[in-house]
Amino acid sequence: MKVKLSPNDRVFYLVNYSLLLLFSFFTLYPFLFVLSASLSDSLPLAQGKVWIYPIGINISSYRMVLKDPQVWLGYKNTIWYVLVGTGVNLFLTLLTAYPLSRRTFGGRRVIMLLIAFTMFFSGGMVPTYLLIRNLGLINSPWAIVLSAGINTWNLIITRSFFEALPEELFESAHIFGCNDFQILLMIILPLSGAIIAVMVLFYAVARWNEYFSAILYLTSEKYWPLQSYMRRILIQYQQNESNAQLVDISGDRQAIAQTIRYATIIVATVPILCVYPFLQKYFVKGVMVGAIKG
Repeated sequence: MKVKLSPNDRVFYLVNYSLLLLFSFFTLYPFLFVLSASLSDSLPLAQGKVWIYPIGINISSYRMVLKDPQVWLGYKNTIWYVLVGTGVNLFLTLLTAYPLSRRTFGGRRVIMLLIAFTMFFSGGMVPTYLLIRNLGLINSPWAIVLSAGINTWNLIITRSFFEALPEELFESAHIFGCNDFQILLMIILPLSGAIIAVMVLFYAVARWNEYFSAILYLTSEKYWPLQSYMRRILIQYQQNESNAQLVDISGDRQAIAQTIRYATIIVATVPILCVYPFLQKYFVKGVMVGAIKG
């Protein structure tokens, strides 16, 4: 049945869609510009002619980035960090959120207060480094995995999601003799697909973008994630560009350095963007349900 809109409704929808399209363009434009700049010839880019679409398709910058064997080693390390790190994050988050969501768990409010306290105050970089060193994890991939075992905000969202589940489920399970591990594995987790998908997305994106912990804890480049290699490439070409300006070298070399920087950003960003559409349908549902208690 087709609903006839009043003139006021038409004006509202027109303004609403226009604003949404405008905001969407402002959101997508930086990525479109980086993609276009990475595919353009160096000369039009240096002349400022590249805005939305590439001018003079040229993929030589991608060849220069991808022929570096350390980039592929970085991909391998990053995939390992994403898979293992996200698994550890999810395991610890679910295992912590479940007891904190149970009203029969004594002292849960005090524990949650202490956990929430870490969102505003932390030990700092130096004490954390000393802890990792005393645990013998310096220059170990497990330093990256274990140093960010649980995100406090993700834990709170997951706990709120568990609290929103009907209490009758837990009471029925206890009547049939289930213990807490059986309740978590056979009842809670099958009903928590949305929040698990959201947590996987949050943790995987954070793991993919991780680079600072690697700089702190890893002394060998063979364990570096992709983002650390990308950071080094960006710094190297930025230094080369600055040196070219100091010695008055032609702008062509500087423009080539710019295209390589943009290609580096695309190489490091596109893989994680390809994963997002598969989890998008759970994203809004999981966050909204996890934020409502009752």
